Amino acid sequence: MAATYHPDLLAKIPENGWTPAYDAHDQVRDGAWVAELTGLMDLEGWPAGMRVIVGKERPHPGAQLRFDDVDGMRITAFVTNTLRGQLPDLELRHRRRARCEDRIRIAKDITGLTNLPLHGYTANQIWCAIVALASDLLAWMGMLALTSHDARRWEPKRLRLRLFTIPATIARTARQAVLHLSDRAPWAHVAVDAITRLDQFMIRISSPV
Repeated sequence: MAATYHPDLLAKIPENGWTPAYDAHDQVRDGAWVAELTGLMDLEGWPAGMRVIVGKERPHPGAQLRFDDVDGMRITAFVTNTLRGQLPDLELRHRRRARCEDRIRIAKDITGLTNLPLHGYTANQIWCAIVALASDLLAWMGMLALTSHDARRWEPKRLRLRLFTIPATIARTARQAVLHLSDRAPWAHVAVDAITRLDQFMIRISSPV
């Protein structure tokens, strides 16, 4: 979970106490580091075995710093009771979990899971199953079809605006269905790349070994 800290504590971390952080592919992230604050904080009253890990990174161009950021670095901290594991691995696991929690937030905001829309228990149970299926499809679409890292971070509202509402027609010729996307749609190329990528993926998994 997230943790609070005093910014002055960062000055007590020696330079060799910072370790390069990892990206989603377990490679070193440029401009990002992690360190441990456990020994520098008063954890009296905390559960036994808790650790505080802090990360710093250069903000993206145009990003605004917060009041608790230090020396132009974006600072984040979290706690864990995991005793083993390298700091970069623990920090990467935490960020991956935060991404899962973000998908839960989206499901609540977009699909009405905050207040279930139907009256009967069974009907709402079916609704939740549909929402879970839609969330899975969006997650797999981003992973398998969308080649741009920016497009992979689009939330449902933006996906609906940029991709799901692209004008299109279906033509049938030579026993094949051909999808024609409007060339005036500014994000049509993203959809074309996604469909092409999925076609290539299906060919690979269906080809005999």
